[in-house]
Amino acid sequence: MHFPLNELNSLRDWVRWGASRFNAADLSFGQGTDNALDEALALVLHALHLDHSLPETYLDCRVSAEEARQILSLLLRREQERLPAAYLIGRTGFAGLEFEVSPQVLIPRSPLAELIEQGLAPWLEPEAIERGLDLCTGSGCIALALAHYLPQARIDAVELSAEALAVAERNRQRLGLEDQVQFYQGDLFQPLPEDARYQVILSNPPYVHPREYAALPEEYRHEPRLGLEAADEGLAIVISILRNAGKFLTPDGILVVEVGSSAETLQQRYPEAPFLWLEFERGGDGVFLLSAEQLQQQQF
Repeated sequence: MHFPLNELNSLRDWVRWGASRFNAADLSFGQGTDNALDEALALVLHALHLDHSLPETYLDCRVSAEEARQILSLLLRREQERLPAAYLIGRTGFAGLEFEVSPQVLIPRSPLAELIEQGLAPWLEPEAIERGLDLCTGSGCIALALAHYLPQARIDAVELSAEALAVAERNRQRLGLEDQVQFYQGDLFQPLPEDARYQVILSNPPYVHPREYAALPEEYRHEPRLGLEAADEGLAIVISILRNAGKFLTPDGILVVEVGSSAETLQQRYPEAPFLWLEFERGGDGVFLLSAEQLQQQQF
């Protein structure tokens, strides 16, 4: 197959060519970027050891023959292997921070980032938060971002997968948050001290219905199935959190959980539950909030 190495001269040429290839191949996006152009730009910059701080005028700079080969190799892997750009690059952004990612963890993309950047305001007073918990932490992005924006708080995080926790540990060390964030390996609340109490519990747990998982684009199959799919119409883990979170919250605490596409199913399952569905300026939905008092009053 012929590739136009001698016809594509600038960074801008390669970004355009890559985006066209991605669209022609009907690739799927949504794991860090949501369109072919941004995906191609991220990969071209990575191939050249550059980042998004590059002034736009530099996109017209010429690339060398060796650089062109590096760019081509990366773009073709994205197209042919259907690997998300974040895995090819090995890192991605979340809540203004950079995290290592690999196929052992989900690629961070939760709308919870916006809430974390606001220090959980207006639902809690940021300065008053002393302890927080992140369930199903994966790469550690939620727990570590929470610690970054709440420097006075101690954050615990739980993850079932040892492979994911290894990634989270490297992110913790790189961000210098070893003294503020504690990781636990286990199933939800099981590994935590019985007397642990938190003002906030956050979670982006597996919530994809098995039928929906079977229909996901190939790109999502590179992510750990353990982090996406859940039994009982996608609600098994969410319901377990709902049934046990109240025991670990302070009286004024809150539970915030992302359930994404399973939001409607959850509402139908518990029509009387007072779920508060949060809205986000940067987009995203399917995130509910319940207070400790509401959890105590509701039967799940």
